Amino acid sequence: MVSAVQRLAGGRRGDLVLAALAVVVQVGGTALAARHQADVRTLDVWGYLLLAAGPAALPARRRRPVAVLAAAFAATLAYSLLSYPGGPIWLALIVAFFTALITGHRRAAYGSLLAGYGSFLWLTALAAGRPGPSAGVAVGLAAWLLFLLAGSELIRNRRAFTQASRQRAVEEQRSADEADRRRASEERLGIARELHDVVAHSLSLINVQAGVALELMDRRPEQVRTALTAIKQASRDALADVQSVLDALRRPGEEAPRAPAPSLRDVAGLIQRAEATGLTVDTQVTADLTGLPSGTDAAGYRIVQEALTNAVRHAHASRVRVRIAGQDGDLVIVVDDDGDEPPGDPAAGRTGSGIRGMTERAAALGGQLVAGPKPGGGFAVLARLPLGAR
Repeated sequence: MVSAVQRLAGGRRGDLVLAALAVVVQVGGTALAARHQADVRTLDVWGYLLLAAGPAALPARRRRPVAVLAAAFAATLAYSLLSYPGGPIWLALIVAFFTALITGHRRAAYGSLLAGYGSFLWLTALAAGRPGPSAGVAVGLAAWLLFLLAGSELIRNRRAFTQASRQRAVEEQRSADEADRRRASEERLGIARELHDVVAHSLSLINVQAGVALELMDRRPEQVRTALTAIKQASRDALADVQSVLDALRRPGEEAPRAPAPSLRDVAGLIQRAEATGLTVDTQVTADLTGLPSGTDAAGYRIVQEALTNAVRHAHASRVRVRIAGQDGDLVIVVDDDGDEPPGDPAAGRTGSGIRGMTERAAALGGQLVAGPKPGGGFAVLARLPLGAR
């Protein structure tokens, strides 16, 4: 019986092996047991056919478990009613019962158990003209059937638990994969923002200074040195910032980044490089820039950097105002310029990945950023970054 239950997890080949085994046990075992039994009907062709009928139905037990249970029950009951010799005639019926119960057909399995208890005890005795079973026999058979029922329920529950655990593991793996993909996507976006902010700012300054150097090379060669010095400084800063981003991508356990994280305390360097392009920058900082949350500090620096880059690259501005203040638990950053906007859409030159990156930085901290043309001309960027958890 244990072997038959273990075969439930097998495939089509296992079902055929199980059916062959049941035929050998039921037919061969009963034929051997019949040699030592008297006052019973001699095994004949019909007896052998009934013994083989139940096992012959077992290969279909997965597709039609209730029909196989009914066939095995009918063949076994008919064999008993005809008073053929006793023996291992129950194997196919037990396997069919287990299959029906484990596959979820509990009503049919319980019904066959109750019907079998009454039929095999009293109906067979009545058909053979024998007195009914004694109380001991009835109690013993009831105990055996209850044991069979408890064992099959235990196996069913264990199988259901295994399937639920497997499904839960699949769902957890799927959730973990989705979280990994989401985390990787967020990291890629973060890297893209960092590289854009670092490279675009420095390259814009280099481009402007290179244009100045070319313009002054013939007319005022003495000022070319100043432009080249600014290009050298901007390229050195760009290399340091790129190295800082690359260091941040190192795996755990590798050498820690040596370059400091960007901070609003370094905004003076941004303004100095912007002024080297010919901009006049009016700066007013009233907020305490010491002890800022690291995320807010870095995002604020990048927002000022990108706003100055836009003023240099797109607006041809001559004057820029930078305001950094604390207000209602937020760090408020305002960068506006007096530059000319391109024809057509007034913000067409500024709505690329730079403003999108600034907006994403602010939103990631629970803040907000608004950027657009000013009514009287020019362009303004207003960012509110929380100084505490939000």
